[in-house]
Amino acid sequence: MPTDRAVCPFEKDPMSSQAPGQMIAEPVEGGPPALPPVPSILMLAWPTIAGNLLYSVVGLVNTKIVGSLGASAVAAVTTGHRMFFVLQALLMAITAGTTALVARAWGAGDRDEAERVTKASMLVCVLVALVMAVPGLLFAEQLAGIFRLDEETIAEAASFIRWLSVFNVAFAVPFVLGTAVRAAGDTMTPLWIGVITNLINVVLVYALVYGGLGLPSLGVTGAAIATGLAFTAGAVIFLAMWWRGSLRVGLGPGGSLQRRRLMQLVRIGSPAGLEQLVWQGGFIAFLWIVALYGTAPYAAYGIGVNILSLSFVVGFGFSIAAATHVGQRLGAQDPEGAVRSGWHATRLAVVAMVGLGAAVVLGAPFIAGLMIDDAEVVRLTVIFIYILGVVQPLMAIEFTLGGSLRGAGDTRFPLITTLTGLVAVRVVLAGCFAWLGLSVEWVFGALIADYVIKAIMLVWRFRSDRWKSIPV
Repeated sequence: MPTDRAVCPFEKDPMSSQAPGQMIAEPVEGGPPALPPVPSILMLAWPTIAGNLLYSVVGLVNTKIVGSLGASAVAAVTTGHRMFFVLQALLMAITAGTTALVARAWGAGDRDEAERVTKASMLVCVLVALVMAVPGLLFAEQLAGIFRLDEETIAEAASFIRWLSVFNVAFAVPFVLGTAVRAAGDTMTPLWIGVITNLINVVLVYALVYGGLGLPSLGVTGAAIATGLAFTAGAVIFLAMWWRGSLRVGLGPGGSLQRRRLMQLVRIGSPAGLEQLVWQGGFIAFLWIVALYGTAPYAAYGIGVNILSLSFVVGFGFSIAAATHVGQRLGAQDPEGAVRSGWHATRLAVVAMVGLGAAVVLGAPFIAGLMIDDAEVVRLTVIFIYILGVVQPLMAIEFTLGGSLRGAGDTRFPLITTLTGLVAVRVVLAGCFAWLGLSVEWVFGALIADYVIKAIMLVWRFRSDRWKSIPV
């Protein structure tokens, strides 16, 4: 087993000399070298933002490629992705515990514990990924049929779900290791591995959808296979680096599967898992209501989300930075520093998401027209983008303060927030609008009330300071 401890290839070993853009703590006299203090919010956020912006751009390119096949193909991919994300909810739950525990251990200077948590998370997530692949393989048609789309769309969506499920473990590996190294303050390694993964993805999607590079033309199914192969390449890179000791969080010592550690992952991750199930279930219910209006509104929703993901990923980057900062500050017994980190990340996210969201809103008609040649889908996509553009500052609050609470180990309150905003407000309002016979634009508008409620609840919780004393 490798024993050397290297970090991201773009950084120097924090045990020996200063890494670019970071300050290295002075070693304690007579003791081991201290771990480096957590980098600034921006230093942590920008690689994640850059990587996810690339992912969003690749998603838009993939949508354009699939969109050339028609609205039915876009609806099939939207359905396939949504149902696949439901099957990933347990993985997201486990990695919520990974973030909190690795960040706390790293902030306390306990590298061995951070590595044990990572190894335990990896073993559990691989097992869960194998189990959760089964419903995707065996019941793909039933899952795709929930939205009552036409038979052709359901068949394409089922094929998409089935092929993504084949690669379930390949999705889990980068998910776990990327989460662990980010929680330890290294956001560069997931960035450059993500760049490689996405470049492979876009080339393979073009080749397998249209038929190129000597590969067959497989349409929507080709898009799923291309994504799975690209993430397999990313998983191989991550595993090779982990085995060689080239990640900041290495294989570490034995004894990772202790009952106490597994129970910690379960206790912290369970509310996050329930939140994901509620979140995905709420989205399915909302999409089901949208699907009542036909394929065009359904496809417009999928395209609109892809376009506005250019703004969402900024919030996600600050969410990861906030979770890492808050967790490490609490691990270092600095609760007031954790508070400052959470609010600072929120301010930065609001400014960035409002700016980028405004640019997307201004360019909405042009961008939507590039995605698909269907006037009604384009019209509804633009309206959807306008509605979500209004709530960009509220989404920034949800991303960063939600991330801050999860980084502190407070995973229950985000669950309550999601239940209230997404289910009790968005889905209920959308259902009422549909029942009253109002247009689909009213259904889209239910999003605004959802984000208003969630932002209010998360601000109240973070101001209450109760999350500081969550035992981890």
